[in-house]
Amino acid sequence: MNETPPEPQPYRTGYRDGFRDGFSEADRKAADEKNERDEGEDDPKGDEGNHEGGKEEGGKKEGDGKDGDGKDGEGGKEGDDKDDDGKPPLYKRPVFVGIGLLVILAILIAAIVFWRDSKHHESTDDAFIDGQTSNVAAQIGGRVTRLYVADNQHVDVGDPLIDIDSRDNDARLAQARGQLANAQGQYEEALAQVPARRASVAESEATVRQNDADLVKAVQDLGRYRDVNPEAVAKQQVDAAVQAERNARAKRDASRMSLLSARAQVEVALAQVRAAKAQIEAGQANVDAYTVQGAYTHVTAPIAGRVARRTVEPGNVINTGQSLMALVGDALWVTANYKETQLTVMKPGQSVEIVVDAYPDVKFRGHVDSIQRATGAYFSMLPAENATGNYVKVVQRVPVKIVFEDDRLKDYVVGPGMSVTPNVTLP
Repeated sequence: MNETPPEPQPYRTGYRDGFRDGFSEADRKAADEKNERDEGEDDPKGDEGNHEGGKEEGGKKEGDGKDGDGKDGEGGKEGDDKDDDGKPPLYKRPVFVGIGLLVILAILIAAIVFWRDSKHHESTDDAFIDGQTSNVAAQIGGRVTRLYVADNQHVDVGDPLIDIDSRDNDARLAQARGQLANAQGQYEEALAQVPARRASVAESEATVRQNDADLVKAVQDLGRYRDVNPEAVAKQQVDAAVQAERNARAKRDASRMSLLSARAQVEVALAQVRAAKAQIEAGQANVDAYTVQGAYTHVTAPIAGRVARRTVEPGNVINTGQSLMALVGDALWVTANYKETQLTVMKPGQSVEIVVDAYPDVKFRGHVDSIQRATGAYFSMLPAENATGNYVKVVQRVPVKIVFEDDRLKDYVVGPGMSVTPNVTLP
Protein backbone atom coordinates (compact mmCIF):
# COMPACT_ATOMS: atom_id res chain seq x y z
CA MET A 1 0.00 0.00 0.00
CA ASN A 2 1.31 3.34 -0.99
CA GLU A 3 2.04 5.69 1.88
CA THR A 4 0.16 8.99 1.91
CA PRO A 5 2.72 11.82 1.72
CA PRO A 6 2.74 13.89 4.89
CA GLU A 7 1.22 17.29 4.80
CA PRO A 8 3.70 20.13 4.81
CA GLN A 9 4.53 21.46 8.24
CA PRO A 10 3.51 25.01 9.15
CA TYR A 11 5.75 27.73 7.79
CA ARG A 12 8.41 28.46 10.35
CA THR A 13 9.25 32.11 10.81
CA GLY A 14 10.11 34.52 13.58
CA TYR A 15 12.86 34.57 16.17
CA ARG A 16 14.43 31.37 17.32
CA ASP A 17 13.76 31.67 21.03
CA GLY A 18 10.35 33.29 20.70
CA PHE A 19 8.76 30.65 18.48
CA ARG A 20 10.64 27.47 19.48
CA ASP A 21 7.76 26.22 21.60
CA GLY A 22 5.29 26.89 18.80
CA PHE A 23 7.40 24.92 16.35
CA SER A 24 7.56 21.97 18.76
CA GLU A 25 3.78 22.01 19.18
CA ALA A 26 3.29 22.14 15.40
CA ASP A 27 5.62 19.14 14.96
CA ARG A 28 3.70 17.24 17.61
CA LYS A 29 0.33 17.89 15.93
CA ALA A 30 1.69 16.91 12.54
CA ALA A 31 3.02 13.63 14.01
CA ASP A 32 -0.32 12.91 15.69
CA GLU A 33 -2.21 13.46 12.43
CA LYS A 34 0.16 11.19 10.59
CA ASN A 35 -0.28 8.44 13.21
CA GLU A 36 -4.04 8.73 12.97
CA ARG A 37 -3.88 8.23 9.23
CA ASP A 38 -1.63 5.21 9.61
CA GLU A 39 -3.63 3.47 12.37
CA GLY A 40 -5.98 1.61 9.96
CA GLU A 41 -3.18 0.24 7.83
CA ASP A 42 -1.43 -3.09 8.50
CA ASP A 43 1.96 -1.86 7.43
CA PRO A 44 4.38 -2.58 10.23
CA LYS A 45 6.15 0.61 9.39
CA GLY A 46 3.26 2.49 10.89
CA ASP A 47 4.13 1.43 14.38
CA GLU A 48 7.69 2.34 13.68
CA GLY A 49 6.52 5.68 12.40
CA ASN A 50 4.40 6.19 15.46
CA HIS A 51 7.32 5.25 17.61
CA GLU A 52 9.54 7.60 15.80
CA GLY A 53 6.91 10.36 15.98
CA GLY A 54 6.56 9.89 19.72
CA LYS A 55 10.28 9.77 20.01
CA GLU A 56 10.57 12.96 18.04
CA GLU A 57 7.86 14.53 20.16
CA GLY A 58 9.52 13.46 23.37
CA GLY A 59 12.86 14.75 22.19
CA LYS A 60 11.57 18.14 21.26
CA LYS A 61 9.50 18.71 24.35
CA GLU A 62 12.61 19.06 26.38
CA GLY A 63 12.83 22.68 25.22
CA ASP A 64 16.56 22.56 24.63
CA GLY A 65 16.35 21.97 20.88
CA LYS A 66 17.60 18.36 21.04
CA ASP A 67 16.14 15.18 19.44
CA GLY A 68 15.64 11.81 21.05
CA ASP A 69 19.32 10.85 20.72
CA GLY A 70 20.36 13.88 22.83
CA LYS A 71 21.93 15.75 19.88
CA ASP A 72 21.12 19.32 18.77
CA GLY A 73 18.32 19.47 16.32
CA GLU A 74 18.83 20.95 12.92
CA GLY A 75 16.45 23.87 13.67
CA GLY A 76 18.17 24.76 16.98
CA LYS A 77 21.62 24.70 15.38
CA GLU A 78 20.56 26.93 12.54
CA GLY A 79 18.89 29.29 15.05
CA ASP A 80 22.13 29.64 17.02
CA ASP A 81 24.40 30.27 14.06
CA LYS A 82 22.16 32.34 11.77
CA ASP A 83 19.66 35.18 11.91
CA ASP A 84 16.18 34.99 10.44
CA ASP A 85 17.52 36.01 7.05
CA GLY A 86 19.98 33.10 7.03
CA LYS A 87 23.09 35.26 7.78
CA PRO A 88 25.38 34.83 10.80
CA PRO A 89 24.86 37.28 13.71
CA LEU A 90 26.76 40.61 13.79
CA TYR A 91 29.19 39.55 16.51
CA LYS A 92 30.34 36.67 14.23
CA ARG A 93 30.92 38.85 11.17
CA PRO A 94 34.60 39.86 10.78
CA VAL A 95 33.78 43.33 9.43
CA PHE A 96 31.62 44.30 12.36
CA VAL A 97 34.06 42.77 14.84
CA GLY A 98 36.85 44.87 13.35
CA ILE A 99 34.73 48.02 13.48
CA GLY A 100 33.90 47.32 17.13
CA LEU A 101 37.56 46.86 18.00
CA LEU A 102 38.42 50.15 16.25
CA VAL A 103 35.70 51.98 18.17
CA ILE A 104 36.95 50.58 21.48
CA LEU A 105 40.53 51.54 20.56
CA ALA A 106 39.42 55.08 19.63
CA ILE A 107 37.58 55.45 22.95
CA LEU A 108 40.67 54.33 24.86
CA ILE A 109 42.91 56.75 22.95
CA ALA A 110 40.45 59.61 23.52
CA ALA A 111 40.28 58.80 27.25
CA ILE A 112 44.09 58.81 27.50
CA VAL A 113 44.37 62.10 25.61
CA PHE A 114 41.65 63.66 27.78
CA TRP A 115 43.37 62.49 30.95
CA ARG A 116 46.75 63.88 29.87
CA ASP A 117 45.16 67.14 28.75
CA SER A 118 43.23 67.56 32.00
CA LYS A 119 46.52 67.58 33.92
CA HIS A 120 47.43 70.86 32.16
CA HIS A 121 44.07 72.59 32.52
CA GLU A 122 41.89 73.64 35.44
CA SER A 123 38.23 74.41 34.86
CA THR A 124 35.21 75.26 37.01
CA ASP A 125 31.56 76.02 36.46
CA ASP A 126 31.39 78.15 39.63
CA ALA A 127 32.29 81.31 37.72
CA PHE A 128 30.41 84.47 36.78
CA ILE A 129 30.98 87.66 34.84
CA ASP A 130 31.70 90.62 37.09
CA GLY A 131 32.02 94.34 36.38
CA GLN A 132 31.80 97.88 37.64
CA THR A 133 28.29 99.01 38.49
CA SER A 134 27.46 102.59 39.50
CA ASN A 135 24.20 103.52 41.21
CA VAL A 136 23.21 107.03 40.12
CA ALA A 137 21.46 108.93 42.93
CA ALA A 138 20.11 112.47 43.28
CA GLN A 139 22.33 114.90 45.20
CA ILE A 140 19.60 117.53 45.35
CA GLY A 141 15.83 117.29 45.64
CA GLY A 142 13.37 118.67 43.14
CA ARG A 143 11.19 117.90 40.16
CA VAL A 144 12.65 116.08 37.17
CA THR A 145 12.24 118.33 34.15
CA ARG A 146 13.97 116.23 31.50
CA LEU A 147 15.14 112.64 30.95
CA TYR A 148 17.91 112.06 28.39
CA VAL A 149 18.31 108.26 28.40
CA ALA A 150 16.26 105.10 27.90
CA ASP A 151 16.61 101.59 29.26
CA ASN A 152 19.75 99.70 28.16
CA GLN A 153 21.08 102.77 26.32
CA HIS A 154 24.86 103.15 26.18
CA VAL A 155 26.35 106.37 27.59
CA ASP A 156 29.87 107.78 27.88
CA VAL A 157 31.45 109.62 30.78
CA GLY A 158 29.84 113.06 31.17
CA ASP A 159 26.77 112.36 29.04
CA PRO A 160 23.60 114.00 30.45
CA LEU A 161 21.13 111.73 32.23
CA ILE A 162 18.43 113.93 33.79
CA ASP A 163 17.71 117.60 34.61
CA ILE A 164 16.14 118.77 37.90
CA ASP A 165 14.24 122.04 38.38
CA SER A 166 16.84 124.61 39.52
CA ARG A 167 14.75 127.75 40.13
CA ASP A 168 14.84 127.49 43.94
CA ASN A 169 18.58 127.02 43.90
CA ASP A 170 19.03 129.92 41.49
CA ALA A 171 17.22 132.23 43.94
CA ARG A 172 19.43 131.13 46.82
CA LEU A 173 22.48 131.62 44.65
CA ALA A 174 21.47 135.18 43.83
CA GLN A 175 20.97 135.94 47.52
CA ALA A 176 24.38 134.52 48.36
CA ARG A 177 25.99 136.64 45.69
CA GLY A 178 24.36 139.79 47.18
CA GLN A 179 25.71 138.94 50.62
CA LEU A 180 29.13 138.42 49.09
CA ALA A 181 29.03 141.87 47.47
CA ASN A 182 28.05 143.46 50.81
CA ALA A 183 30.94 141.72 52.55
CA GLN A 184 33.34 142.94 49.91
CA GLY A 185 32.14 146.54 50.49
CA GLN A 186 32.68 146.23 54.24
CA TYR A 187 36.10 144.81 53.62
CA GLU A 188 37.11 147.73 51.43
CA GLU A 189 35.81 150.19 54.03
CA ALA A 190 37.68 148.51 56.84
CA LEU A 191 40.77 148.33 54.72
CA ALA A 192 40.58 152.07 54.09
CA GLN A 193 40.44 152.78 57.85
CA VAL A 194 43.79 151.18 58.45
CA PRO A 195 45.95 153.97 56.93
CA ALA A 196 43.98 156.64 58.82
CA ARG A 197 44.48 154.79 62.06
CA ARG A 198 48.13 154.42 61.37
CA ALA A 199 48.39 158.17 60.65
CA SER A 200 46.83 158.84 64.02
CA VAL A 201 49.49 156.66 65.57
CA ALA A 202 52.23 158.68 63.86
CA GLU A 203 50.66 161.94 65.02
CA SER A 204 50.42 160.64 68.58
CA GLU A 205 54.05 159.58 68.48
CA ALA A 206 55.05 163.08 67.38
CA THR A 207 53.02 164.62 70.18
CA VAL A 208 54.68 162.29 72.67
CA ARG A 209 58.11 163.37 71.47
CA GLN A 210 57.17 167.06 71.74
CA ASN A 211 55.76 166.62 75.21
CA ASP A 212 58.86 164.72 76.23
CA ALA A 213 60.97 167.69 75.13
CA ASP A 214 58.75 170.16 76.97
CA LEU A 215 59.00 168.05 80.10
CA VAL A 216 62.78 167.99 79.88
CA LYS A 217 62.90 171.81 79.55
CA ALA A 218 60.50 172.25 82.47
CA VAL A 219 62.57 169.94 84.66
CA GLN A 220 65.75 171.79 83.75
CA ASP A 221 64.17 175.19 84.51
CA LEU A 222 62.94 173.96 87.84
CA GLY A 223 66.37 172.61 88.64
CA ARG A 224 68.03 175.92 87.92
CA TYR A 225 65.64 177.77 90.23
CA ARG A 226 66.34 175.27 92.94
CA ASP A 227 70.12 175.52 92.59
CA VAL A 228 70.27 179.31 93.21
CA ASN A 229 69.81 181.11 96.50
CA PRO A 230 66.12 181.13 97.34
CA GLU A 231 66.41 184.73 98.45
CA ALA A 232 67.73 185.74 94.99
CA VAL A 233 64.67 184.35 93.20
CA ALA A 234 61.17 185.33 93.81
CA LYS A 235 59.01 182.59 95.28
CA GLN A 236 56.44 183.25 92.56
CA GLN A 237 58.92 182.33 89.85
CA VAL A 238 59.81 179.11 91.63
CA ASP A 239 56.14 178.17 91.92
CA ALA A 240 55.65 178.90 88.22
CA ALA A 241 58.55 176.63 87.32
CA VAL A 242 57.15 173.84 89.45
CA GLN A 243 53.73 174.24 87.80
CA ALA A 244 55.27 174.24 84.36
CA GLU A 245 57.12 170.99 85.11
CA ARG A 246 53.94 169.33 86.33
CA ASN A 247 52.00 170.47 83.25
CA ALA A 248 54.68 169.18 80.92
CA ARG A 249 54.73 165.81 82.67
CA ALA A 250 50.93 165.56 82.46
CA LYS A 251 50.96 166.40 78.78
CA ARG A 252 53.65 163.83 78.18
CA ASP A 253 51.60 161.15 79.94
CA ALA A 254 48.44 162.15 78.08
CA SER A 255 50.21 162.00 74.76
CA ARG A 256 51.52 158.54 75.57
CA MET A 257 48.00 157.37 76.36
CA SER A 258 46.81 158.88 73.10
CA LEU A 259 49.55 156.95 71.32
CA LEU A 260 48.41 153.72 72.93
CA SER A 261 44.83 154.48 71.92
CA ALA A 262 45.86 155.21 68.34
CA ARG A 263 47.75 151.98 68.15
CA ALA A 264 44.72 150.14 69.52
CA GLN A 265 42.58 151.78 66.86
CA VAL A 266 44.94 150.41 64.26
CA GLU A 267 44.45 146.93 65.67
CA VAL A 268 40.68 147.48 65.64
CA ALA A 269 40.86 148.54 62.01
CA LEU A 270 42.92 145.47 61.15
CA ALA A 271 40.42 143.28 63.01
CA GLN A 272 37.60 144.85 61.03
CA VAL A 273 39.53 144.09 57.88
CA ARG A 274 39.93 140.46 58.94
CA ALA A 275 36.25 140.21 59.86
CA ALA A 276 35.22 141.69 56.53
CA LYS A 277 37.55 139.27 54.77
CA ALA A 278 36.00 136.35 56.67
CA GLN A 279 32.57 137.54 55.60
CA ILE A 280 33.80 137.61 52.04
CA GLU A 281 35.09 134.05 52.37
CA ALA A 282 31.79 132.93 53.90
CA GLY A 283 29.85 134.67 51.17
CA GLN A 284 32.06 133.09 48.53
CA ALA A 285 31.58 129.70 50.15
CA ASN A 286 27.80 130.14 49.99
CA VAL A 287 28.04 131.17 46.36
CA ASP A 288 30.22 128.14 45.58
CA ALA A 289 27.87 125.84 47.49
CA TYR A 290 24.82 127.03 45.62
CA THR A 291 26.77 126.89 42.37
CA VAL A 292 27.60 123.25 43.09
CA GLN A 293 23.98 122.63 44.04
CA GLY A 294 23.02 124.10 40.71
CA ALA A 295 25.41 121.69 38.99
CA TYR A 296 23.68 118.82 40.82
CA THR A 297 20.47 119.70 38.99
CA HIS A 298 22.17 118.48 35.81
CA VAL A 299 23.00 114.79 36.42
CA THR A 300 25.68 113.27 34.15
CA ALA A 301 27.09 109.76 33.71
CA PRO A 302 30.02 109.03 36.08
CA ILE A 303 31.22 106.03 34.04
CA ALA A 304 30.82 104.66 30.54
CA GLY A 305 28.27 101.86 30.36
CA ARG A 306 24.67 100.94 29.79
CA VAL A 307 21.60 102.16 31.65
CA ALA A 308 19.91 99.55 33.84
CA ARG A 309 17.21 99.52 36.53
CA ARG A 310 15.91 102.99 35.71
CA THR A 311 13.26 104.13 38.21
CA VAL A 312 12.76 107.81 37.30
CA GLU A 313 10.44 109.46 34.82
CA PRO A 314 9.98 113.11 33.80
CA GLY A 315 7.82 114.98 36.31
CA ASN A 316 8.78 112.85 39.32
CA VAL A 317 9.67 114.72 42.50
CA ILE A 318 12.83 113.15 43.88
CA ASN A 319 14.65 113.48 47.19
CA THR A 320 18.33 113.86 48.00
CA GLY A 321 20.03 110.46 47.86
CA GLN A 322 17.21 108.76 45.96
CA SER A 323 18.43 106.12 43.49
CA LEU A 324 17.53 106.99 39.92
CA MET A 325 19.20 104.31 37.79
CA ALA A 326 22.23 102.04 37.57
CA LEU A 327 25.05 102.09 35.04
CA VAL A 328 26.75 98.82 34.12
CA GLY A 329 30.33 99.62 33.12
CA ASP A 330 31.92 98.48 29.87
CA ALA A 331 34.89 96.93 31.68
CA LEU A 332 34.04 93.29 32.47
CA TRP A 333 35.99 90.46 34.04
CA VAL A 334 35.35 86.95 35.37
CA THR A 335 35.30 85.97 39.03
CA ALA A 336 35.96 82.21 39.12
CA ASN A 337 35.68 80.35 42.43
CA TYR A 338 38.27 77.59 42.10
CA LYS A 339 38.82 74.89 44.67
CA GLU A 340 41.90 75.48 46.78
CA THR A 341 43.31 72.19 45.49
CA GLN A 342 43.25 73.61 41.94
CA LEU A 343 45.54 76.54 42.78
CA THR A 344 48.75 74.55 43.21
CA VAL A 345 50.43 75.80 40.01
CA MET A 346 47.98 78.55 39.03
CA LYS A 347 49.63 81.99 38.74
CA PRO A 348 48.74 85.45 37.36
CA GLY A 349 49.39 85.81 33.66
CA GLN A 350 48.37 82.30 32.62
CA SER A 351 46.09 82.16 29.57
CA VAL A 352 42.43 81.27 29.97
CA GLU A 353 39.76 80.04 27.55
CA ILE A 354 36.34 81.37 28.55
CA VAL A 355 32.99 79.99 27.43
CA VAL A 356 29.86 82.00 28.25
CA ASP A 357 26.79 79.83 28.84
CA ALA A 358 24.72 82.13 26.63
CA TYR A 359 27.11 81.51 23.70
CA PRO A 360 28.43 77.95 24.10
CA ASP A 361 29.96 77.90 20.61
CA VAL A 362 32.10 81.02 21.17
CA LYS A 363 35.40 80.86 23.05
CA PHE A 364 36.83 84.08 24.45
CA ARG A 365 40.47 84.69 25.37
CA GLY A 366 41.66 85.98 28.72
CA HIS A 367 44.34 85.66 31.38
CA VAL A 368 44.55 85.26 35.14
CA ASP A 369 44.82 88.74 36.67
CA SER A 370 45.04 87.99 40.38
CA ILE A 371 44.13 85.47 43.07
CA GLN A 372 42.35 86.59 46.22
CA ARG A 373 44.33 86.06 49.43
CA ALA A 374 41.33 84.66 51.30
CA THR A 375 38.55 82.17 50.66
CA GLY A 376 35.05 83.26 49.88
CA ALA A 377 33.71 81.75 53.11
CA TYR A 378 36.07 83.96 55.13
CA PHE A 379 34.06 87.07 54.20
CA SER A 380 30.63 85.51 54.61
CA MET A 381 28.13 86.99 57.07
CA LEU A 382 28.20 83.78 59.10
CA PRO A 383 31.77 82.43 58.96
CA ALA A 384 32.37 78.85 59.99
CA GLU A 385 33.15 78.23 63.66
CA ASN A 386 35.61 75.37 63.26
CA ALA A 387 36.70 75.54 66.90
CA THR A 388 33.30 74.33 68.15
CA GLY A 389 31.64 70.96 67.78
CA ASN A 390 32.81 68.19 65.48
CA TYR A 391 35.09 69.33 62.67
CA VAL A 392 34.58 68.15 59.11
CA LYS A 393 37.13 69.29 56.55
CA VAL A 394 35.54 70.94 53.52
CA VAL A 395 37.46 71.99 50.43
CA GLN A 396 37.21 75.78 50.24
CA ARG A 397 36.92 77.93 47.13
CA VAL A 398 39.08 80.95 46.36
CA PRO A 399 37.97 83.75 43.99
CA VAL A 400 40.26 84.20 40.97
CA LYS A 401 39.98 87.33 38.82
CA ILE A 402 40.23 86.64 35.08
CA VAL A 403 40.46 89.55 32.62
CA PHE A 404 39.10 89.36 29.08
CA GLU A 405 41.54 89.92 26.19
CA ASP A 406 39.03 89.47 23.38
CA ASP A 407 37.70 92.54 21.56
CA ARG A 408 34.71 90.51 20.33
CA LEU A 409 33.11 90.80 23.75
CA LYS A 410 31.36 94.04 22.77
CA ASP A 411 29.58 92.21 19.94
CA TYR A 412 27.71 89.94 22.37
CA VAL A 413 25.11 90.61 25.04
CA VAL A 414 27.08 89.79 28.19
CA GLY A 415 26.98 91.42 31.60
CA PRO A 416 27.65 90.93 35.30
CA GLY A 417 26.04 87.85 36.83
CA MET A 418 26.08 85.67 33.69
CA SER A 419 27.52 82.17 34.09
CA VAL A 420 30.77 81.20 32.38
CA THR A 421 33.17 78.28 32.34
CA PRO A 422 36.85 79.32 32.39
CA ASN A 423 39.61 76.87 31.47
CA VAL A 424 43.06 77.91 32.73
CA THR A 425 46.09 76.54 30.86
CA LEU A 426 48.71 75.35 33.34
CA PRO A 427 52.42 74.73 32.63
